[in-house]
Amino acid sequence: MKVLLMADQYVGMEITKWLLSEHRRDIVLVVTTSDNEILNLAKNFEVNHLVFHSFNQVESFIKNLGIEVDIGILAWWPKIVKQPLLSLPKHGFINTHPSFLPYNRGKHPNFWALVEQCPFGVSLHFITEGIDDGDILAQVHIPYTWEDNGESLYEKAKSAMIELFKSSYIDIKKLTFNRKKQDLGIGSFHFANEIDKVSQINLDGVYKARDLLNLLRARTFPSLPACWFRDGSDEYEVRIEIKRRRLS
Repeated sequence: MKVLLMADQYVGMEITKWLLSEHRRDIVLVVTTSDNEILNLAKNFEVNHLVFHSFNQVESFIKNLGIEVDIGILAWWPKIVKQPLLSLPKHGFINTHPSFLPYNRGKHPNFWALVEQCPFGVSLHFITEGIDDGDILAQVHIPYTWEDNGESLYEKAKSAMIELFKSSYIDIKKLTFNRKKQDLGIGSFHFANEIDKVSQINLDGVYKARDLLNLLRARTFPSLPACWFRDGSDEYEVRIEIKRRRLS
């Protein structure tokens, strides 16, 4: 198996670290977004490495290596892979997506899972020219309660994604996985800018308490913007904490 690994952020780093430790000979090239820890890992393991500038750059680098790539892996990769790189691996690209596909394809699945009260989890799926709509290889459902918020679901997704990838890699390597088509009729899709459109609270609006609480906790992620409202010329952000009551 010859693998092109394109990795970013914490999940990408952990997957890179594991692959280089356990399956180093499989990796023909590691691509990342900057001079970061992922790049240093590739250097330390003496694996071909590249800081991403364009998909043409990656394609040219691989062609210059004279190696045929079997599988491409996107480990928390932030950019949409396009042709002709998309068709370069013999068996396609596999993506790590933090939702229980087909629910919440696209951006901010941890937010929309709480707002829409739909299943949440992580999925490994094939890449197509669409967005997050390719066949599913493996996925794990992540249950949540009223005590969860946007941040806690994101953290759960990171841990679950790393474990799902590790447990699925031998099937990927041996090409023994089962492919399941997504039923896009029951799923959902969201663009990045949709989250801001629903995050303003109208002080004179009418909301079901359940819907408002779900919206507020979905946008509760301390390092990121929250839901907000305007009162006169002043604007305020709102974050909430929900804890189960311990009855005596």
